[in-house]
Amino acid sequence: MTIRTTLLASVLLAVFGTAAAVPVAAAGATKAPSEVAVSTAKYAVTTYRTELVDTLAELVSYNTVADPVVASDKNPVHIAFKQALKREAQRLGLDYADHGWTVIIGLGSAAERVGVITHGDVQPVDASKWKKSPFVLDRTSEPGKLLARGAEDDKGPIATALYAMKAIRDRGVPLSKRIELYVYMGEESDWGPLTEFLKTHQPPQVNITLDAEYPAVTAEKGSGTIAVTVPRQDAASAPAGEPYVAEFGGGFFRTQIPEDATALVANATPQLEQAVRARAAGQDGMQYHFAWQGSGLAIKARGVSAHSSKPEHGVNAVSMLADALAVRPWANTTAGGVVNFLNEMVGTGLYGEKFGTIAYRDGFMGQMTVAPTVIRQRKQEEGGGIEVSINLRRPQGKSTEQLTGEIHAALAQWQSRQLSLANVTVRINEPWVQKNAPHLPTLMSVFSYFSGMKDPQPVAIGGGTNSRLFPGAVSFGPGMPGKVYTGHSEHEFITEKQLLLNLQMYTAVLVELAR
Repeated sequence: MTIRTTLLASVLLAVFGTAAAVPVAAAGATKAPSEVAVSTAKYAVTTYRTELVDTLAELVSYNTVADPVVASDKNPVHIAFKQALKREAQRLGLDYADHGWTVIIGLGSAAERVGVITHGDVQPVDASKWKKSPFVLDRTSEPGKLLARGAEDDKGPIATALYAMKAIRDRGVPLSKRIELYVYMGEESDWGPLTEFLKTHQPPQVNITLDAEYPAVTAEKGSGTIAVTVPRQDAASAPAGEPYVAEFGGGFFRTQIPEDATALVANATPQLEQAVRARAAGQDGMQYHFAWQGSGLAIKARGVSAHSSKPEHGVNAVSMLADALAVRPWANTTAGGVVNFLNEMVGTGLYGEKFGTIAYRDGFMGQMTVAPTVIRQRKQEEGGGIEVSINLRRPQGKSTEQLTGEIHAALAQWQSRQLSLANVTVRINEPWVQKNAPHLPTLMSVFSYFSGMKDPQPVAIGGGTNSRLFPGAVSFGPGMPGKVYTGHSEHEFITEKQLLLNLQMYTAVLVELAR
């Protein structure tokens, strides 16, 4: 099977392999939202379409990537971002409370509350891959798109929720519940502070999370990591004068499908270059650059980055480069061992079919995905070698003990055939299913009315959101079904059309949940 066919099959499985039984009651026949919800939503989109984009521009201007040595509540950029939120809240007539890692922006004073869960931190970014700074809202490079880190994940939803609350306030909609917008500053890096905060803070009784996709997300796969190190090997392990892989690396961070990968083949020949070029030509979505460095052939591979929970939305440069090199057997040098491991254990598929017996699927949550995301040279003080980090997204259907055992068994079998690995780490988190979301019919009603989609049903995703920490929470947008999710990628954007559609849906749903 060609690489092109394999990729197509993987995408088809990802798209169509998840339509099965829903773990919570489906909405059934949806009714239209109330007149007050619809009229308030229309007011919001006609009144605040320009200000919404301007506020998004302000929020994305802060580089709120986590600092590994400075906690969020001490981080000056995070503090400045929260001050910007405070100014916006005060300008819009909303109350504001700073709890360190978590900000709460509110409307109303009722005892019962509706929570809107978001996050203000963002993933790392490679600024060299953007037409403009990723921390300046680019409104012109691609007409109709608003490009910036955080535009979709998750500052766009924050800005939208602010104006939904403002519109409700303007219109004087009677509320029986207080609306609270939660902005957590560590969703991408550290859930610990939020978990601790919720031990003493009473969360709202009704909650939606604006950090995934529509119509509503009621199940999330569990994330996991397989990390192994190919120890430092003597280059003399390659036959004298024969080509061998001297260097191999790629990837940026563990939850991004890698866009870049590089390799250096020592003692290369023109015939070898021709063979690699020919194999690479069968790969869709890849770009390659070849350069000679003496007798060494340097190869740069460029794929398409994506959120690692949606590997079908990207093209994995690490997997593809390893496959392009599969034109001959490679000696187990350090880098050669990495290439052999990737080709024999992962390949170019998305679902771990080559990794022993670990592959499986769930009728609702879909296939487990298996994606190498970071290949890095370990420092001398770390013991050297090359570390391979593989990101998993696992559905329900196997216990942690079973899956962990199968992973270790597959690794043991490979080591018995090839070479010993070091620093083997397997971390598996649990999948999550929301079984108690009484407000789900309301979400379906609003989504169906504004999107035109009839009889929408809840979905499962590969990512993990803070829905897991709030009672009854389900995710509601901002991504539309069937559209590529751009968060975590080097081409993150939200369209102006989607931003305004979200404003209408968020306004309407908050009216319905809080009135």
